[in-house]
Order: sequence, then C-alpha cells, then structure tokens
Amino acid sequence: MNSSDLALKVADQANVSKAQAKAIVDQVFAAIGEAATTGNEVSIPGFGKFKVKHSAARQGRNPRTGDPMDIAASKKLTFTPALALKTKLNG
Repeated sequence: MNSSDLALKVADQANVSKAQAKAIVDQVFAAIGEAATTGNEVSIPGFGKFKVKHSAARQGRNPRTGDPMDIAASKKLTFTPALALKTKLNG
C-alpha cells in the first residue's frame, strides 16, 4: 500500500474527496517528519511510536577490501509498534 492507496481508503471511510484525503495523508506524514527533524517522539495510541535514535561515529571495515574506514555519526527514524498492533498482527 502506498500513500495514494491510503488516501483512497481514507476518502472512502471519511466520506471526503480523494484530493482532500490525499492532502490529509500528506499532512500527517509531514507532521511526523517535522517532529522527527526536531527530535520529538510521535506516539499514536494503538498504533505505535516514531522516534529518532542516534548512532555514534565508529570504525568499520570496507567489505570489498577489508580496510578500516570511519563511519560518520547519524540519526535514524525508528518505529516501535504498540501492543495492540502486535497482537493484531500475530493473531
């Protein structure tokens, strides 16, 4: 399912136009992205949490040559599903 499919589903269930639903879906994802860039956690009850995790700089190895190389510090957006969603997935 992509964002267009999600927008169609929202449009059908909320009785709004496809364009309105697409705008709503895009705004939700933009809000999650904005919260992530500021380092805030987004918690959606019954669904899960989006949060930013920090990876420290570290020493790694080039898989082709085996030579040591520096891997820069980075941030990752992670998702942790809520218990209700885990239960739904696993029956």
